[in-house]
Amino acid sequence: MKKLLLGFVLGLAVVLLGAIAYFGLGLAPVAASAPPMPFESLMAGMALHARISKEAPAKAPIPADEPNLLAGARTYREQCAVCHGLSGQPETAVAKGMFPHPPQLFAGHGVTDDPPGETYWKAANGIRLTGMPGFKGSLSDTQLWQVSLMLANADKLPSSAKAATSDTQVR
Repeated sequence: MKKLLLGFVLGLAVVLLGAIAYFGLGLAPVAASAPPMPFESLMAGMALHARISKEAPAKAPIPADEPNLLAGARTYREQCAVCHGLSGQPETAVAKGMFPHPPQLFAGHGVTDDPPGETYWKAANGIRLTGMPGFKGSLSDTQLWQVSLMLANADKLPSSAKAATSDTQVR
């Protein structure tokens, strides 16, 4: 039994020293253009989904009406579009240079199938190691909810909010 325990401790020490050497010798990929480390995407995704499922609000405290959707569209355009894009706009240079790649929220899958509380949590808290900042300290709670509701309803926005999120809007 002692040999088994000693073997386990020594094996754990070798793995720990190997990890320290991997990072300390500069072997870990840290450039934005580098591919992810082994298990990086899996571990980060598991942690993010577990945290959101525990903490994301279940219900929005404001209605998804036209004034809130329009205000959310305007805030999105000013604060989020540089990374996440606008409807009808090509991806920005900032978005192209980020790793992981920020989702273009008005192209393809988007976030209309995500609950507004999940989007609110991500916008308020940010996501570590992705470039997604937390806006809790710079946007009001109402603004965060307005953006979250606008994104949840992006496929059915009123014309005023749709115009505010398109590339054709006069600035």
